Amino acid sequence: MIIKKAEFVKSSVLLSQCPPDNIPEYAMIGRSNVGKSSLINMLTNHSKLAQTSSKPGKTQTINHFNINDDWYLVDLPGYGWAKVSENKKDDWKKMINTYLRERRNLMCVCVLIDSRHSPQEKDMIFIKWLGMNEIPFVLIFTKTDKQSALKTDQNIAIFKKGLLELFEEIPQYFITSSEKGIGKDPILNFISETNKSFIDPNKSETNF
Repeated sequence: MIIKKAEFVKSSVLLSQCPPDNIPEYAMIGRSNVGKSSLINMLTNHSKLAQTSSKPGKTQTINHFNINDDWYLVDLPGYGWAKVSENKKDDWKKMINTYLRERRNLMCVCVLIDSRHSPQEKDMIFIKWLGMNEIPFVLIFTKTDKQSALKTDQNIAIFKKGLLELFEEIPQYFITSSEKGIGKDPILNFISETNKSFIDPNKSETNF
């Protein structure tokens, strides 16, 4: 897939505020400061499409980006370390849960995992929740350039072992480095193939 167009559409705090659900959609989520914005910019060939920040909790809304007028890339608030009030965290949780369960054109959730760490409890809880709610997802291991390939392989092996305690099969995953562009083509190819199975929910409603 070649990215010819990537532009910000809007930010939303309610599902009802999101853009029309007539094209496929892919949501990015992970613990705060996992490298989500950097990955979005790498995938779209745009250095400033998503704002990067060293301060956790920068993303606080559901942010839609139009890609090639064919699909949406969605930047969701991170979970885990944002220094905000408990009430604000509860609001984010409700917003994200509603979006993930009810957004009709959501094809897949991309769960970003920092490859430098062993499985984190918050990651495993969220992944388990996705499975229980039958929400399609893949895993994207980030920041592999920050350590040796051996260390990355070791951490991913530990993570996969933990996943087998939750699932019968290992979910599909990708290994990435935003700085080196690693993983870009495999992820975009996955999206391109998945788009082929999209059925516009608005059109299907009229078919009896």
